[in-house]
Amino acid sequence: MKRVVITGAGTINALGHDVPQTLAAMREGKCGIGELSLRDVDRLAVKIGAQVRGFEPDKIFNRQQLALYDRFTQFALVAAREALAQSGLEFSGELSAKTGVVLGNSGGGMQTLDENYRTVYEDGKNRVHPFVVPKLMNNAAASHISMEFNLKGPSFTVASACASSNHAMAQAFQMVRHAMSPVMITGGAESMLCFGGVKAWEGLRVMSKDACRPFSATRNGMVQGEGAGVFVFEEYEHAKARGAEILAEVIGFAMTSDAADIVMPSRQGASRAISGALADARINREEVGYINAHGTGTAANDKTECSAVADVFGPHADKLMISSTKSMHGHLIGGTGAVELLACIMALRDGVIAPTIGYEEADPECEMDVVPNQAREAQVDVALSNAFAFGGLNAVMALRRV
Repeated sequence: MKRVVITGAGTINALGHDVPQTLAAMREGKCGIGELSLRDVDRLAVKIGAQVRGFEPDKIFNRQQLALYDRFTQFALVAAREALAQSGLEFSGELSAKTGVVLGNSGGGMQTLDENYRTVYEDGKNRVHPFVVPKLMNNAAASHISMEFNLKGPSFTVASACASSNHAMAQAFQMVRHAMSPVMITGGAESMLCFGGVKAWEGLRVMSKDACRPFSATRNGMVQGEGAGVFVFEEYEHAKARGAEILAEVIGFAMTSDAADIVMPSRQGASRAISGALADARINREEVGYINAHGTGTAANDKTECSAVADVFGPHADKLMISSTKSMHGHLIGGTGAVELLACIMALRDGVIAPTIGYEEADPECEMDVVPNQAREAQVDVALSNAFAFGGLNAVMALRRV
């Protein structure tokens, strides 16, 4: 099996329009959650979210492109451009033929869907734009990235709710690891912050109306976010031969299914995913220093996740740092694991652990070092990124400092 490293990273989210801005915000413990600015917000019970503010797509894309790009696709392309620029790769010949794109996305073009439902049902019009279907389809972002960068290898989209990005990155990792391709572009994107998207989530009664406070005894729900994270996964020798900058090494992953409940998380399912990632990476549990938690801020998720970590790590759990950056950038649903991978890279490469902000009061069922409210400097050799989705779908990735 080949070694797999990350040689490029890009993002746009509520904390920043690129990686440097995002990491700086994580270090400072900034909150990207605020009052929602969208049509009919007064009809919503939940009026907060982690929106990408100051984004001007008409200054980035031309009119023809905007007719084809839903907001989630725009985010994915912005992040991909940053990641590919950092990697220094150009695609032609055999490299172009073998390189592909695997992205995670849950809702597809929700902005486009919402707008066109209004056109048909509210405005009573009988015609919609001919590009509605290619604009809202889940694979739109992956397809447009492949076209923009001449990537002709295996390209597809993974939709598994909140684990979509981790599942997608795991597939890309496998392709490079098993020599199917020397390079894969991967990550995730999501933009559900429209009236219909927020209203649908309201129905689940898991949303907070004031803040995301993971692991705190005062937590009262999750907060939606939007954005994208895109990475270049590259075979180690290929990267080394061209003198590429290596951000981190991806060393293992595991995926499990709870096979239990469509929305309630399972300690056993999460435990098996974490244990599986350690086994796949061939590392001992004592080597792990940091876990970027799924940490949604709901009562059920946070205590279940802490219980699963305690199960797997035993006495070492007391020495682990485990934080949830969703407290800052919100829950990006299908794109969340991709943006959260940046916190793992920051921990491994820069020795800075992103905090769990909004932490107010200890919860006896979440008795762990959750790096409350302030970032921390610490040397970490191995980090895990957890994703536990509705439908009982779990995906955990393991990374190592290079």
